[in-house]
Amino acid sequence: MSSITASAIDTPARRSVERTCDDLALAALAAIGLIASLTFRDYGLGWDDYTHAEYADLLLRMYGSGFKDTAALSFANLYMYGGGFDMVAALLHKIIPLELFETRRLLGAIVGLIGLGVTWRLGRRVGGPLGGLTTLLLLALCPTFYGHMFMNPKDAPFAISMVILMLGLVRLAQEYPNPSPRTILILGLGAGLSIGSRILGGMALIYAVVGFAPLLLEEFRSHGLRESVRRFAHVVYVLLPGLVFGYLVMGLIWPWSIMEPANPFRALTYFSHFFEKPWKEMFDGALVSVPDMPWSYLPTLFALQLPEVLLVLFIAAVVGTFMALPRADVPARRKTIFLMLTLAATLPLAVAMVKRPALYNGIRHFIFVIPPMAVLAGAAFAWGMNWLKHSHRRWQPVALAIFTFGLLLPLGEMIRLHPYQYTHFNQIAGTVRGANDLFMLDYWGLALKQASDGLREELVERQEFPPANRKWKVAVCGPQRPAQVALGPDFTIGWDSHAADFAMTLGQFYCKGLTAPVLVEIKRDDVVFARVYDIRGQSISNLLAIPAP
Repeated sequence: MSSITASAIDTPARRSVERTCDDLALAALAAIGLIASLTFRDYGLGWDDYTHAEYADLLLRMYGSGFKDTAALSFANLYMYGGGFDMVAALLHKIIPLELFETRRLLGAIVGLIGLGVTWRLGRRVGGPLGGLTTLLLLALCPTFYGHMFMNPKDAPFAISMVILMLGLVRLAQEYPNPSPRTILILGLGAGLSIGSRILGGMALIYAVVGFAPLLLEEFRSHGLRESVRRFAHVVYVLLPGLVFGYLVMGLIWPWSIMEPANPFRALTYFSHFFEKPWKEMFDGALVSVPDMPWSYLPTLFALQLPEVLLVLFIAAVVGTFMALPRADVPARRKTIFLMLTLAATLPLAVAMVKRPALYNGIRHFIFVIPPMAVLAGAAFAWGMNWLKHSHRRWQPVALAIFTFGLLLPLGEMIRLHPYQYTHFNQIAGTVRGANDLFMLDYWGLALKQASDGLREELVERQEFPPANRKWKVAVCGPQRPAQVALGPDFTIGWDSHAADFAMTLGQFYCKGLTAPVLVEIKRDDVVFARVYDIRGQSISNLLAIPAP
């Protein structure tokens, strides 16, 4: 059977299909890169951007001073995170003619594009050229992932780092027990970047230990205990240079982690407990304190925010993985690869559902599970198309049409929501319109950028100027520093609405709707993301709404 399969694969028609899939994937990456280059400036600042920029300056100052200035090692709680993205953005800002925060958005697009490319290659290794192309399309048209890659300086780079690490682990499984130098390098780089970004990257060790069980068991059966142990020891030995390289990468982007050997474990302990003053967020129509979120928080939001086609194919892949584990006719390497990917996509969610840590800001802390979900979904689609080819060929066009329609749904929503793709809710939730009163949408306050642009344009059109000897005063319900950056030097901002000229509010439950003239309204799908009010001559006591008990 293996010879027949090999000969069937090695045909001109097959090679043509493979080349077409690869060409389409490269074309898709080029198109995404072009779109990103034209739109990266549209994405506003979130709550964390300014602080991350400060962290980058402190890290570069520490390196520049030869570790004499160590303020970065005690800055807020960011010293317990890596600052690789922030440092690269700060350095890039010094050499390109863009403002700092535009540079950060551009770098986010570049890192996201790299992540898409790596995920494509991972999907191609697992599911062949069609699986790779499908993986790329599913991830690129996942609005939550696409939106975060522009504006999330922590979770998006971490997700890309984890994909690099998973690529290394999959290559290791395929090449075991003689990993190539490239595989060793990818493994080390992925481990260093992922753990150096967030200590949660250490979960990959569980993926490897559990995932390699089928392969190691097969090794024992085929080669005996002594030889299988020798082969395993050889793999560990040749991986050592990669692990050393990974440790150096981790130390470079997360210097606090190597100041003392126990520091990574201190970070793990710190983040295992909620470290801020609790607040409430909207979940399923109720205000819930973030440390008290129900176990259903993550599965509900993943079910309602991921595109339906990705959900269906991913679930099919997980079911197929567990069905394949006891089958003797499935190669052990394939079992190991799919088990590792399944763990990467599900284990963090399962742990959170059981442990119930503080959960907030939707699924942004868990977007690193979306790429392995896309890889599994892509492999499931490729397998399904291959099965139809041999069993029900006439149904292939139908399956392809359904898949294409499934991709067009999130694509349409991404276009409508731009630049707030990260707020996407799927058709099951009734899109953002149906989710507006039930869940948090623009929780990072990106809409303040468009609101600020609109206010400036409105004032220019009206030919209005600030009162003599002062700037325009704007009371802001939302992230203050991003609002100041978006408004520019002609405005001063704050929470106090008594002496303000204008009020700028997010469309979140904690911002009060005012009975004042609306100058600017930012809407998507009939949902208000932000408003600017003219409150001159009015007595507005507070911009914060008092939530109902």
